[in-house]
Amino acid sequence: MTSSFMDELPFVKMSGSGNDFILVDNRSRALDESDLTGFIAAICRRRLSVGADGVILIEASETADFRWRFFNADGSSAEMCGNGARCAARFACLSEICGPQVRFETGAGVVEAQVDGVRVKVKMTDPRDLRLDIPIPLASGSLIGCSINTGVPHVVVLGAGVEDLDVAGRGREIRFHTQFAPAGINVDFICPELPGAIAIRTYERGVEAETLACGTGAVAGALVAACKLGLASPVRVRTRSGEYLTVYFEGNGGRFCEVYQEGEARLIYRGVLHPEAWQ
Repeated sequence: MTSSFMDELPFVKMSGSGNDFILVDNRSRALDESDLTGFIAAICRRRLSVGADGVILIEASETADFRWRFFNADGSSAEMCGNGARCAARFACLSEICGPQVRFETGAGVVEAQVDGVRVKVKMTDPRDLRLDIPIPLASGSLIGCSINTGVPHVVVLGAGVEDLDVAGRGREIRFHTQFAPAGINVDFICPELPGAIAIRTYERGVEAETLACGTGAVAGALVAACKLGLASPVRVRTRSGEYLTVYFEGNGGRFCEVYQEGEARLIYRGVLHPEAWQ
């Protein structure tokens, strides 16, 4: 980073069901924007810096409690992140930016949340672009997926189990598939579990690896399960971390609204970044 970058930077580390984030109160716009992508990628390096799946900048808004900018671990920006949204809402509540009823701007639109201690319930933007039963030719043979945008685009693959899948290999192949170029896509593998529940594993675009949880992926998986398996709201989604997210929705026939996802948003620690963290 440039020498104009501040010497120390307070931050909070939070986890949304195993999806971990670095959150920074940037309402004063103290961050140097000249190499923000490089800075974010540097502090998200595990074992060499703080390490995280993404970075959330909390900034001032004229129309909501705050505005966020969300960045993946590689420094790329994303419109929405369900687990990140829960963490941002609780961070703002703990920081007394707002009360437990939260409204904030994202690239996918204004998001509303209710904070109740460690649990947060987020109203998602209405899903769109649902496509069922899409053939996806792969090196190992064609498979069938369903795509939906739950704030960011996802492909959901329904199978009999998820425990023995090569999520990194197959997920990467689908994520970079020419069918979803140039932006690429997040990839979710789901299977039915107990009545009203599914298990999910996700390969996340921007992290370029499997993550322990993905909020928008859980919503995508639950809505596809509603279409393909006939599951009714609410759907419980077991993430790779072992924690459950609960997805609520209204609608049928592939048209959904009033979509909420609920889960924990844990405050892990507060700290101060020193220049060596991003150098």
